[in-house]
Amino acid sequence: MIDLNLKDNFLDNAEKQALSRGLYDIPIMDADCHYMTTPMNEIAEYLEEPYRSRLRIYSGGSTKHIALDLGDRTVAGRMKSMPLYFQSKAPENSAVPKEIHPLMRANQKLAIDYSIVFPTDMLQLGLNPQSDIEVAIAYGAARWMTEKVLPSDDSLKTMLYLPFSDPEACVRMVEEFGDKKGVVGFMVTCVRYQPIYHNSYMPLYKLLEEKGLPLGFHTASYWMEKPLHQLNRFLSAHALGFPLYNMIQLTNLVINGIPERFPDLKFLFIEAGVSWIPFLMMRLDSDFIYRHSDAPLLSKRPSEYMKNFYFTSQPLEYTDNMKHLESIFEMFDAENQLLYASDYPHQDFDAPASIYDLPFLNEKAKRKILGENALKLFNIKEPVLHAKNRREQELREMASNRR
Repeated sequence: MIDLNLKDNFLDNAEKQALSRGLYDIPIMDADCHYMTTPMNEIAEYLEEPYRSRLRIYSGGSTKHIALDLGDRTVAGRMKSMPLYFQSKAPENSAVPKEIHPLMRANQKLAIDYSIVFPTDMLQLGLNPQSDIEVAIAYGAARWMTEKVLPSDDSLKTMLYLPFSDPEACVRMVEEFGDKKGVVGFMVTCVRYQPIYHNSYMPLYKLLEEKGLPLGFHTASYWMEKPLHQLNRFLSAHALGFPLYNMIQLTNLVINGIPERFPDLKFLFIEAGVSWIPFLMMRLDSDFIYRHSDAPLLSKRPSEYMKNFYFTSQPLEYTDNMKHLESIFEMFDAENQLLYASDYPHQDFDAPASIYDLPFLNEKAKRKILGENALKLFNIKEPVLHAKNRREQELREMASNRR
């Protein structure tokens, strides 16, 4: 049973939205949600020495192995989602690990049936100059996720972190974990400096293509990046950093012909909203017209490759003129290529109503973006309405207790 009686009333409005719009009756998949802290002491137990001892030393946190970003993401505590997330405690008899339990409670209120879970604190792991440490943490986290987290509930899925500083280790990760229950793809964190077009990654791309597993690129803001040092407010670094890293990785993929060489490999770009997509389409197409010799592998314009990529919705940009957002959706075929994402519990997380309430989407498009596109991409053929089932169970138990 999931305890909803803790201090999460900030999600009450989201629950009311879901009820009033009938969202509990349609399958919804969250393509990006986060648990906040990776239990280094637990994943250490999956490793051999010397890495077991190295991770045990920092069992209270991951700050000695993972670069920290700057900035107050809760606006001095006024943004309640993350503070309340950390207050949540799992029931003693819960099969779901305590790090994941808050997401399960939130999913029930948000009417989310499936979640792609990913650790927030590992988003900057790619900056660690010790490749062997990145590989060790990635492997331990994959073992913990596939042996403890994913088996605890069928609604939990993941795209496992790839230690991209070591291409051969990435291949071994896909070979070992690609067929595990709940693993629906693999993920590269965008804040890193390896050239993703290098020939050493071609065996990885080929293996993912053969297995039919999508490759995601999860961006972040990293205020310590040199160009961002010019910005004197977190707002500025947050607004620019997220699309910046996705644009860099996507540009390298397209201009170096990776989707041309691996046409059946699906790419997903995560957590940068949608307004950057038309900008990059137009910029790359314009330069390609003048300098197509710089991209000799391409048989069509960059934007045409991008139209086959998938993108997540969060944080969906605000606009006073919905025609502008409608045009953006049309430019990259959002009805078929956009996946709903909450990014819960971050400051700018989006409830499913952020998609459902868009006035220019018809009912079919809303359902595709909220769930059907992701279910198809991740090969989930017979979806279960987990949120509805859990809510009904809670209501039955509450009624029984009142008697």
